[in-house]
Amino acid sequence: MTEREVHFITGAGSGMGRLAAQRALAAGAAVAAVDINEAGLNQLEGQPDNLLRLVVDITDFEAVKAAVIKTEQQLDPITRVMNAAAIMPYGLLEQQDNATIHRIMAINYGGLVNVAQATFPLMKRRGRGQFISFSSLAGHIPLIYVGAYNASKFAVTAFTEVLHHENRDCGVQVLCVCPPAVNTPLLDQGRATIWPKSLDLTPPIRPEQVLDAIDRAIEKGRFWVFPGLLANIYYRLRRWAPRFGWWLNHRLEGR
Repeated sequence: MTEREVHFITGAGSGMGRLAAQRALAAGAAVAAVDINEAGLNQLEGQPDNLLRLVVDITDFEAVKAAVIKTEQQLDPITRVMNAAAIMPYGLLEQQDNATIHRIMAINYGGLVNVAQATFPLMKRRGRGQFISFSSLAGHIPLIYVGAYNASKFAVTAFTEVLHHENRDCGVQVLCVCPPAVNTPLLDQGRATIWPKSLDLTPPIRPEQVLDAIDRAIEKGRFWVFPGLLANIYYRLRRWAPRFGWWLNHRLEGR
């Protein structure tokens, strides 16, 4: 008997993670919805046999491991991991609160490390599944006011790329998703601090576009996922003309 799909989704209480959980449930998969936001998790609709709500601080490795064990005991073996949990306050690096900078790294990167070490060996041992990291264009393109978030997403990008190359033939597909700004509540965190003018060059894309791009990448066996034409253009501009990118950033921000 073929086991059903079981998705372990962090950040499932809002935004991209919640939409991914809703889509998975609608497609017939079981979902372990993970978030520290219990109220957000309670907005997900499902049955006990296909939705497991887990209030977890992903910076706590022991709590993440316990959540993984509970998922596989109450649902089935995990077949897809989606790392969507993140925070995104902005600010100048020498002025941003020290604890905030460390918290950004602990959640955005440290949380990914915890989830990877708790889930990847299980899927690798079974020889199937997908491990999906949500990085960002901010994991490739540094910007004034975005330094701490940039650092966390650069770390996510590097960790995910190396994980992919260390495990190319194990049967688990690794994907690194690098969207531009996405129209989710995460943007409100940036707007509540300071909003870089550079991010107003183009409107945020819809979260549905990101998830559609992930589905296509899974089908085609791709590692990199740059949702939308502009994401690909910006990524190549950074690689080919980094000095121009910084010139434009300084002009826009007036610094």
